[in-house]
Amino acid sequence: MPTSLTLAEAQRRARLVNVHAYSVDLDFTRGEEVFGSSTVIRFGCTEPGAATFAELRPVTLHKAVLNGRGLDPGSLRDGRLPLTDLAGNNELRVEADMRYTRTGEGMHRFTDPADGEVYVYTQCAPDEAPGVFGCFDQPDLKASFGIAVTAPTHWTVLSNGVAESSANGRWSFATTPPISTYLAVVVGGALHSVRTEHVGIPLGLHCRKSLAPSLTADSEEIFDITRRSFDRYHETFAERYAFGKYDQAFVPELNWGAVENPACVTFSENHVFRGAVTDTERQTRAIVIAHELAHMWFGNLVTMRWWDDLWLNESFAEYMGYQVVTDTGLMPHAWTSFAVSRKPWGSDADQRASTHPVAAQRIDNVADALVNFDGISYAKGASALRQLVAWVGEEAFLAGVNAHFARHRFGNAGLADLVDALARSSGRDVHGWTERWLRTSGVDTIRAELTDRNGTVTSADLIHTGSGGGKEGLRPHRIVVGVYDLGEDHAGVRRLVRRERFEADLAADPVPEQRGQDALRSALTPLVGARRPDLLVLNDGDRSYTKVRLDPRSWATVTEALSTVDDALTRALLWSIARDMVRDAELPPAEYINLVEAHLPAEPVVAIVEAVLAFARHEVADRYLAPDGRAAALGTLAGACRAILRRTTLRPTTGNDEYDAGVGLAALRGLIESEETGGGLDELQGWLANERIPGGPALDPELRWLLLRQLCIAGAAGEPEIAAELERDPSGVGQQRATTCRAALPDGAAKERAWRQLFADGELSKQLLDATASGFWQPSQPSWTAGFVERYFAEIPKAGRLGQAVAAALGHTLFPAHAATPATVRLAEECLARDDLTPTLRRFLGDRLDDLRRAVRVRADNAPEAS
Repeated sequence: MPTSLTLAEAQRRARLVNVHAYSVDLDFTRGEEVFGSSTVIRFGCTEPGAATFAELRPVTLHKAVLNGRGLDPGSLRDGRLPLTDLAGNNELRVEADMRYTRTGEGMHRFTDPADGEVYVYTQCAPDEAPGVFGCFDQPDLKASFGIAVTAPTHWTVLSNGVAESSANGRWSFATTPPISTYLAVVVGGALHSVRTEHVGIPLGLHCRKSLAPSLTADSEEIFDITRRSFDRYHETFAERYAFGKYDQAFVPELNWGAVENPACVTFSENHVFRGAVTDTERQTRAIVIAHELAHMWFGNLVTMRWWDDLWLNESFAEYMGYQVVTDTGLMPHAWTSFAVSRKPWGSDADQRASTHPVAAQRIDNVADALVNFDGISYAKGASALRQLVAWVGEEAFLAGVNAHFARHRFGNAGLADLVDALARSSGRDVHGWTERWLRTSGVDTIRAELTDRNGTVTSADLIHTGSGGGKEGLRPHRIVVGVYDLGEDHAGVRRLVRRERFEADLAADPVPEQRGQDALRSALTPLVGARRPDLLVLNDGDRSYTKVRLDPRSWATVTEALSTVDDALTRALLWSIARDMVRDAELPPAEYINLVEAHLPAEPVVAIVEAVLAFARHEVADRYLAPDGRAAALGTLAGACRAILRRTTLRPTTGNDEYDAGVGLAALRGLIESEETGGGLDELQGWLANERIPGGPALDPELRWLLLRQLCIAGAAGEPEIAAELERDPSGVGQQRATTCRAALPDGAAKERAWRQLFADGELSKQLLDATASGFWQPSQPSWTAGFVERYFAEIPKAGRLGQAVAAALGHTLFPAHAATPATVRLAEECLARDDLTPTLRRFLGDRLDDLRRAVRVRADNAPEAS
């Protein structure tokens, strides 16, 4: 394993070296295993005669020349090439053979099973650039890049710069403005491309040839999102887009949703839809497109100095992605989706032992930075920024951001630089706000306590506690309080109607207890003397990052009338409150299932339907409920899905053979995943055999695979059916789906075969590892998988030696989360006590252990003897 760059080393090198330019020449005609890489680096040195090192991870280092002086290739150790006796101005030339990967790191190489075409692309962040070219690999040593490529003659090649020439497989690209090494990109293969232009910016969409029909069908929608996002950013930011053209390449087996390489963003192929999708999936793609375009300013124009300011990239892009699709009218329920699905990703991470501040105080090395690409850096950070905008006002916020861009254009900056700009633009104590919000970890909780006499509120207390349950570490919050009453509509149906909303500021400064109660009580003063509400919602509109708990009367009202609240964002918040209560063992899992049965069938917003079904199915049923309660829960969920389907017709849309992209499709998927036995399973077999759902059009590939996977789990289908479906859909995605089906079979030989593939070095790509891992554990197959739980903890340590991507697949996806027992907790604890785990693997296992402990606690608190 290469040596991870430390912060101290990066700071020393940044004081010594300033990089002017890279010339990178890559050759993809050297066979299936390696590619050629020649690099020229021109750089200055502030202390002539000093020494440093460059990073490079080759198969073979053919030549290294510093200022005309040959360097010993044998001096390369652990990916570091020593550079001694530096001059004021230097030139380093490196020629090497580099290895292709199958893990989505460095230079990834993929062969399309549909037609045999080969595709390559780079993934350089955060420390994979040395697997592509020689470099000084740290974000604050930005330089211009001139890239050239030799490729098969029928390929199209993309990079950060505009292609200046392309003939006989030789491609040359225009020199870029200064960018960091982790943002350099090359994409190549028999690409299908769709091109247009907007406000003088050439736009391109690209994918592998076999996906051309799907990308072409959606190209106008993707271009529309891109155009609107550009327009909104040009209205918002004083600095215009600075990188010339803008390509969006959808590449196979990408480990991330997308990567923000300037002028050439790479996206996961999951965003190229092969069949019917829900509104939420289209919304997610739109948000990702807006998110990556935001990075052209947050991260690319102005770049963090070191990985402890990762949030400056990701939190801002996350916030802007959701805000832009809302502002442009593209996706009116974007923040509703954030509240019910994305934000819980952040709060879940913030309640584990590995929690960290949004703005980390110190990340000592790049390996530690890798594990901070998590829900805290993305979702919690975006939620904190939303609160900051509410506190300082949008005008002051954007004025500070624009001043920040102007001052650090094409350079690097840190948290202090941005905070100074925001403080000047707003006149507020942003430094103090930052210490409370960005330098602390954990989730606050707020709840109301009301007393009344004859229906009139006599006192209203707002209780605000920190993550430890006390007053320490509290954050200030500017929230909206929603007041709702039950009434009857014209049809005599009981409904919740909002009476009023008012703003409340929650101070966080430690004060004596009595003063604290007075200060908190004042936040709800408007309620005193008024009629007691049936439902009081704190943080209505979800502008702040905090847990909310309801008073008893409000919770009783939720159980009666949740689905009658008109505002989608309020309903999302109420579902999130119920979710938190289950996770904190304050609401029995069975009662959550009852809430789903009572109120989800009437839900019109697909983002809420999908998030609630996902939590109910995969967390509540599979983990929080004891095994003997799982079947009943699945039956209830299936019933709720059927109720949704009865009110939402599955019908063809004009000109396309697909399902209505709404809650009906989400319910259909939920129904398929909830049927495991009996007549329901027979029905699924009939749908697959007849190639359609009654009342709907022909099944698309994704629904066929979903049906087949469920039949495989139940043992109602096997290898012959998988092979037949794979022949029908031989695509790369089809290969992944078939792999999941095979791993899911209730068969000892199939489980053993899958296990060997999981732990065989290099046999499966990262995506096939994930596909195998996602099919392996099935709660309905305890007799087939029980023995593998102990094997998992015995064998998982070696996964860390197979690289970051493999550690992610095996340490997270393969973790036996369904086995929520004290015995599994003990095995996990013993494994984590070992001293041979890599930092990345230790982080994944520790996080999964925290979740496992939570599930065990919930089960114990709801066991019959506990009740």
